[in-house]
Order: sequence, then structure tokens, then C-alpha cells
Amino acid sequence: MKKNIALVMGGYSGEHDISIASGNQVYGQLDHTKYNVYKIVVERQGWYWLDGEEHQPVDRNEFTVNDKGVTVHFDLAFIIIHGNPGENGVLQGYFDMLGIRYTTCGYYTSALTFQKGYCNPVVRNFGVVRVAQSELLYEEPDRQACDDLLRRLGLPVFVKPAAGGSSVATTKVKDADAFLPAIREAFREDKAVLVEEFIKGREFDCGVFRKADGELLVFPITEIIPTGGHEFFDYEAKYDGFSNEVTPAECSESLAREVQETSLKLYERLGCKGIVRFDYIHDTAANELYFLEVNTIPGQSAESIVPKQARAMGITPAELYEMSIQAALAD
Repeated sequence: MKKNIALVMGGYSGEHDISIASGNQVYGQLDHTKYNVYKIVVERQGWYWLDGEEHQPVDRNEFTVNDKGVTVHFDLAFIIIHGNPGENGVLQGYFDMLGIRYTTCGYYTSALTFQKGYCNPVVRNFGVVRVAQSELLYEEPDRQACDDLLRRLGLPVFVKPAAGGSSVATTKVKDADAFLPAIREAFREDKAVLVEEFIKGREFDCGVFRKADGELLVFPITEIIPTGGHEFFDYEAKYDGFSNEVTPAECSESLAREVQETSLKLYERLGCKGIVRFDYIHDTAANELYFLEVNTIPGQSAESIVPKQARAMGITPAELYEMSIQAALAD
């Protein structure tokens, strides 16, 4: 009997449209001879499943849909929501209460890793990789507090929503006058803001995945090289083509191995599940690797980083998503 898969996409954040693109990519790669796949769109104004062009309601009490008079219960939720509520543990807790398996990290790991201000001290405490100095803000600082922050962290600094993705509302601040406006912009996206020390270097990403049999796969690393005047991997660089993403990265074997081994350690110590991507900066001058963040639901559009890394290993997107489903069902 074919299993019922809920492909959950959309979300409440500025990454909604990116999630829809990722969801459509996954939908086209799943084996529809094995699975009944339902596109479930989660939005603040309501949840619905796409029945062709029609929007049909989702019963959130049981997470079921009515398909031509038949109540459909789901064997698995394939979560492809970037940001709230898919990447921060909210949906994971909901599915845990309903007893529905899902393809991502659990609620606790998701919540911890999504909030960078909480995750960074935990990763620093592991002692396996350096973490840039930062300050977590819950309210707009006054002028004196701004001056004190910049004195401690120096310029430039990064200002970003503490719980967010795709570099939405993220600013590289190079002079003091731009600091407070950047903080205000980040607060419009989130209730907490992270001010982070700038580390000059090369950016590398690495995907990790645990198969149903327990084998850990670590993917070839990618170097992110912003182009077109972009100084870092911001929203436009990510999604409007202003970056070169070189996979496998053109770097020394020792650096590639360090990125991969660090990613494996963090995957294990953070209790990750599913497809996860780790981001780093390598300080070339000091030859030191710095942790940036964890992406527990990395992009899955055709040009996203993890699918490229998988292809470099000889794994097609269809094979990757099938492995993800099998691992979740075996959990």
C-alpha cells in the first residue's frame, strides 16, 4: 500500500517563497508510484493542501485532509519550511504530539539551532571549533550601549535576527552611524537580535545526513564566493545569482577534511537528524575555522547547496529525498 506523505511548505517568515520553491522541487523528485504526496501549505491565514489549483482545508486537530470523501492520515511529514514554524521546533513538537514521523531534527535541536544566540555558546562549549564573539539583544540599545558594544566587538560587525535565515534583515555594519539603523531593521524581523564580530575569510558549507541504517554521510564542501559587489552571502547573493558556489571547494585537503570532520562532530553532539548543513568562515590569515550557523532545513531548490553537494557524491536529488524518507520512517 502506498504511504501518504505530507510535503509541508510555506511558513510564516520572509522565507515563505523560498520554501515553496524548495517544496516544488522535492515534489517533482519524489517517487509518486510509491507515495501519495500531498502539498500542505502552512500560512498564518490558514493551512491548506493544494488539490490541483484548489485550496482544500487541513484539519489541524488530527493533521488530516479530505480527499474526495476519504479522510487521509499521514505516515510522514516531509518538512521543507525554512524559518518559523518549520525550522524552529514548533511543527516538530506538533507532529510529536500527534505521533507523526518527520524528516528533520527533533523539536529541541531545531529550537536550539534556530536561535543563533543560544546555539553559539553551546557550540563554543563543545570545544571542537571556534565561534565568533557576539552579543544577544532583546531590546534596542541606547547610544551608550551601542558605543560599548562596538568597543568590545570592533568594526565591522554583523547585525542579524537571532532566529532567522536566508540572511533576511542581515547587515554588515562598517561605521558607527549605521549600527542602530541595522539593529532596528533586524528587530522588525525578530524579537531578538545578534550582533556578531566580523571574521575575515572564506566561507564554506558542508551537508551531513544519517541514513536509515545509521551510516553518516558527509558531503563534499562548498565555498561561497559573493560576486557583483556583495561583501557576504546576503539574500540577493543567495537567490539572485550574485555568488559562485564551488563544489567541491578548491581548497587544501586538510581544510576540507577539517570542515567535514567538524560537521560530523556537530551533527552528533547537537543530536541532529535528517539533512543538515553547517556553515563556517575560515580565517585564512590565522588559519582558524569559525562556526557560523546550522541549517536544519537547508534549501532544496535545483540550485541549492546541498543538492549540488549530493550530486558531487553521485547522489541524485531523487535518491537523496528517498533516503530522507526511509531514514525518517525507520526512526
